[in-house]
Amino acid sequence: MTVWAKAPGRSRPAEPFALVERVGSRGLVLTGLNDAARALGLRWGQSHADACAIAPDLVSHPAEPERAREALRKLALWAERWSPAVSVDADRPQHEGLFLDVTGAAHLWGGEAEMLADLRRRLEAADVEARVAMAGTPGAAWALARFTAHQDPIAPPGQEKAALAGLPVEGLRLSEKAVRLLGRFGLRRIGDLYPIPRAGLARRFRGPEGLEVVANLDRALGLVGEALKPETAPAAYRAYQVFFDPIIVGEGAAERAADLTRDLCAQLERDGMGARKVVVTGFRVDGRTTGFEIALGAPSRKPDHLLRLLREKGWERLDLGFGIDALMVSAAVAQPLAAVQADSEAGPAAADAAARAALVDRLVARLGDRAVGRPVLRESWIPERSEGMESALAAAPVPSAKRGGVSQERPLLLLNPPEPIEALADLPDGAPARFVWRRVARRVARSSGPERLSPEWWRPAARSDRPARTRDYYKLEDGEGGRYWVFREGLYGREDAERVPTWWMHGVFG
Repeated sequence: MTVWAKAPGRSRPAEPFALVERVGSRGLVLTGLNDAARALGLRWGQSHADACAIAPDLVSHPAEPERAREALRKLALWAERWSPAVSVDADRPQHEGLFLDVTGAAHLWGGEAEMLADLRRRLEAADVEARVAMAGTPGAAWALARFTAHQDPIAPPGQEKAALAGLPVEGLRLSEKAVRLLGRFGLRRIGDLYPIPRAGLARRFRGPEGLEVVANLDRALGLVGEALKPETAPAAYRAYQVFFDPIIVGEGAAERAADLTRDLCAQLERDGMGARKVVVTGFRVDGRTTGFEIALGAPSRKPDHLLRLLREKGWERLDLGFGIDALMVSAAVAQPLAAVQADSEAGPAAADAAARAALVDRLVARLGDRAVGRPVLRESWIPERSEGMESALAAAPVPSAKRGGVSQERPLLLLNPPEPIEALADLPDGAPARFVWRRVARRVARSSGPERLSPEWWRPAARSDRPARTRDYYKLEDGEGGRYWVFREGLYGREDAERVPTWWMHGVFG
């Protein structure tokens, strides 16, 4: 079953009001009207100049399509209280609305009629003008919502043909040209199209309008399927509860969420899955939604662990407004979580690994995923590029002795960026005999090297437009036992002769 809700729009003042938008060479045209403007005979698509001649007191404002689309998207997220699959219908001007796939969900509201009535009442309470209808196909629901005089019409699956017969052909979501051509043949009601063979109906038109009429008619009658794209992909695992009295404090939401989280974990365990991202969504009485999410480093379906993470995230993040009357806990990302055979010998190690993973999840929940990271090796032989940080929730890298590009001894403390030093060395490739670093002169007692690292010419320069140069690294030890890792950038007379080679301190050995 599909529900279609008419485009949202807040009530307007009594004076005629219109939204205007510049359309090509036509100049400003009307793209939105309130009831007072329509009562004066103004119509969508009319030029602004003609409209002002008919209604001199017309109040107009520039249209903001992006803001209107964003408002419709927010309404779609709010409408997830009735369906996990809500699609925005914004392809046809004046006809914007929402499609809700409520298959198998009507019984949660006491039936289809009760569900439609609840939907309409909540939209009215939020000051949103709307008409709603339910049918077995999206096309039939769209036509019933716009062109029937009955409130909250319902056409059960299989009865679309009878329900649509008396409606105008505009209910098939046709272009203006197609409607005009059908009128020339005396075909003004959808039922007028039923006796005509599909091939003959298509031949009555010379252009693509014939195929448009046939295709839309078949979709409305359920002879051809119509795919809808939800605004957000519906979560496969979700627990949902509607409250008779709105919840106005975070502690109340946390208490209800505990039961919903246990229900969610039971669903995951049934299918052998674990949650990697859990989303909490509260549906407010004023028509808005509020919520937050937690991410996990490894799949989990332990209720206690998930509830602890939700507490770490903080229930105060929920902006309850005047209260929420529905709450949903869903697994936005779920992965297989197979049972693991316990190893008695590795018991303490496995327990430590599980404890570390739980600690990371708690830190991420409290501080954010960008604040918690772990070091990883990179594919580069340049020291400062051979390691980095990534999110602690990312997949663990595969260990490899070749990662990083080098197998030589590296200092425990690596300076990034390297610090300049003054060095005295034999030309062209001798190790420093003495050097000055941080205003302290040091005499070299022992040295080894060089270890030559060629520049990665395929990488763009990070801090300047100068080309990268070869580095010769040396391990130095001074008379007091301090060990250093220095390099000379550039080769005397053999590389970029205009630039003199320079010396740099890159690290200190422990």
